[in-house]
Amino acid sequence: MAPAFDESADGRAIADIYDVTVQDLPTGPAVDRLHELAGDGPVLEFGIGTGRLALPLAARGLRVAGIDGSAEMVEVLRAKPGGDRVHVAVGDFATTRVEGEYALVALTLNTVFALPSQEAQVRCFRNAAAHLRPGGRFVVEAWVPDPGAFRDGAALRLLSLGEDAVVAEAARLFPAEQLMRTTKVRLTRDGVRLLPANHRYAWPSELDLMARLAGMEREHRWSDWLGTPFTDDSREHVTVYRRSD
Repeated sequence: MAPAFDESADGRAIADIYDVTVQDLPTGPAVDRLHELAGDGPVLEFGIGTGRLALPLAARGLRVAGIDGSAEMVEVLRAKPGGDRVHVAVGDFATTRVEGEYALVALTLNTVFALPSQEAQVRCFRNAAAHLRPGGRFVVEAWVPDPGAFRDGAALRLLSLGEDAVVAEAARLFPAEQLMRTTKVRLTRDGVRLLPANHRYAWPSELDLMARLAGMEREHRWSDWLGTPFTDDSREHVTVYRRSD
């Protein structure tokens, strides 16, 4: 049976340790690339979370706003230095509107897949386009689906192994609806944390079509934030769409 989605559940489960779980991500290159694409801004981040990208962008002088479905994640953001200067609306980033026109809308770290259906993802692209000024950009970072990695619809993989923490992920695939249910298991000296999440995955070409339906065209697609060319072997992508008018 396909999973039921609660779009705020992920934040409730992980908000208190989220920053620890993303500390090894390439945040610096991501901030550099987003700053380059945004120019003088302003920037709107869908799924702003605890401010991993938003706060460094704001520190560079850009005006940054965000939308996030988790009040718990936003509370962590607002408690950080500079967090009170970032306007954040708590709501569904597929439909929630904030004031202003933006040079850049960012949706990173696979968060597009947190939306529960193709219809919700299409609405998200339209919402991004509605926030962009003419010529503005929408940046999406996501993994490339790989159903072949699943045996009998399930997979278990080791994500990280360290002296202080071990993280594994159990996943089950529901290909008829392009849904995946996952639970990360984080083992530390303090005990075990279960971090469940659901995903409605989509191939890069499907995201391209969503962009075209929203009046945007693909400008770039890379394998990472450094601009490595996207190839048949790429397992992730950073894609830049530009509003056509």
